[in-house]
Amino acid sequence: MYIHKFNYSHDMIFETGRFALHLLHTKQFDMVRRLGFVSGRDQDKLAGLPHHTGKTGVPVLDDCFASFECEVANVMDTGSSTLFLGEVVAVGSLEPRGELLTATYFRTNMPAEWRTEYESKLKEAQEFAEARSRDIKPVVWKRR
Repeated sequence: MYIHKFNYSHDMIFETGRFALHLLHTKQFDMVRRLGFVSGRDQDKLAGLPHHTGKTGVPVLDDCFASFECEVANVMDTGSSTLFLGEVVAVGSLEPRGELLTATYFRTNMPAEWRTEYESKLKEAQEFAEARSRDIKPVVWKRR
C-alpha cells in the first residue's frame, strides 16, 4: 500500500506494523469522502461507522466488498510516501451490495459538489509529492 507521509494513517501503520485494506463497493461514495477527505488527527473517522476489531487488532469495516488485514513485511521510502508491503493474515468479504468501487469509477461518478474539494486535496498531495520526491531515505524494516 502506497501512502503519503502527511497522512495520519501513515504514522499509525509505521508505528504498529499493521493495517487493513478495504475494497469498497460503488454505493459507498460517502465512505470515500468520510475516510479520505479529512484527517484522523482532527476527528475519529470511524465513529458511527459499523466496524469491528480484526484478528490483528486493526479496525475492519463491516460493510465493504472485501477486507485484507496485513502485517508489514517490508517498506520502501519514496520521498513523499512510503510503500508498505503487507503480508495478508486475514481476509473478509460480505455479499457485495454493488460493484467494486475503483478510483476511475469514483473520479468519473463523484457528486459534482465534491469535485472542488477533491481537486484541491489532489493538488496538495501532488505538490507535496513533487517537493519531497527526491528526499528518499533508506529504511530497514524490523518486524514488530
